[in-house]
Amino acid sequence: MKQRIALLGSTGSIGIQTLDIVRENPGLFEITTLTAHRNWERLARQAVEFDADSVVIADERQYDALRQALDGTSIKVYAGEEALRQVVQSGQVDVVVNALVGYVGLMPTIAAVEAGKKVALANKETLVAGGCYVMPLAARHKAPIVPIDSEHSAIFQCLAGEKSPVRRLIVTCSGGAFRDRSREELAHVTVEQALKHPQWRMGDKITIDSATLVNKGFEVIEAHWLFGVPAERISVLIHPQSIVHSMVEFGDGAIKAQLGSPDMRTPIAYALSFPQRLDRPVAPFSFAEHPTLTFAEVDRIKYPALDLAYDCLRRGGTAGCTMNGANEVAVAAFLARRCGYLEIVRSIEYALGKSSFAAVPSLGDLGETNAEARCLAAEYLRL
Repeated sequence: MKQRIALLGSTGSIGIQTLDIVRENPGLFEITTLTAHRNWERLARQAVEFDADSVVIADERQYDALRQALDGTSIKVYAGEEALRQVVQSGQVDVVVNALVGYVGLMPTIAAVEAGKKVALANKETLVAGGCYVMPLAARHKAPIVPIDSEHSAIFQCLAGEKSPVRRLIVTCSGGAFRDRSREELAHVTVEQALKHPQWRMGDKITIDSATLVNKGFEVIEAHWLFGVPAERISVLIHPQSIVHSMVEFGDGAIKAQLGSPDMRTPIAYALSFPQRLDRPVAPFSFAEHPTLTFAEVDRIKYPALDLAYDCLRRGGTAGCTMNGANEVAVAAFLARRCGYLEIVRSIEYALGKSSFAAVPSLGDLGETNAEARCLAAEYLRL
């Protein structure tokens, strides 16, 4: 029987690559629902190609254009956050792929979990901002959360079948666009330079987050919630080749690693097909073409965001939500050329220093913290 998929964020990088996997495996997967924020044109083309049952456009201003584009088809067209919640809970959906970007991905994840759906999670902000709420909820509803991030997929694969205790998770990191620049040079880098990631093709926000290492800090928080490992047993290594996607060290000193070419279709395929693996049309990996794999410690002075994330993880509660909200505002400002690159992390520090804190937050607390963090970052950046 085919897995029926609701793909949230179908017009973004992860969404597009998820559809590649569906194209490769029409006998295994079926698209029932596609959603996008505002790119109604691509959403309409995708819906027609995959004969989706329904589409949701989050920006209600784009509803009429999308409805007209799909006029004459049987595809149902919806708009807004409530529609998003309803489609992920539909009885016509088996798995929800959450490829949304930012805090907006939290509520759809919660809705899917409450309905007991399998969630293939690429929206790391769900666990950065709300891991303390989402993971207990998933346990109560017996809703599996399978990671799509390459690093967490690697750890997930390394842990499959293991019953021994974990000594350490080792999360690898490419170093982003500025790994070969000094901190002094970073004061003057441009948006265009920050968007030139040396290995991965990703959306603008995550590419900037990779440059600042905010993304890697978020992945440390995410790893804690996914695998139940405390901060002191999660380490980060710079690995410029992006071949070793992450590693797990066990109590006997053995280390397992998951390796492969930097292609997000691999972890997407694994998340959809787990516990099986798909036979994909990819060339065999050549170690001869990659004779050297190097690793280095992270320069914590150059990348202060990593320690901020560790501090948020240790504090728990709403700290991660504050960091995420401030970062979203600052990255948007940088991409709009309204602040400098170094101001991104400074605005996070400012928000963390001034925000309120709830140790055991409710869903309402998370919403209030997110709003407050955004206001504080805007205040610091004078937006």
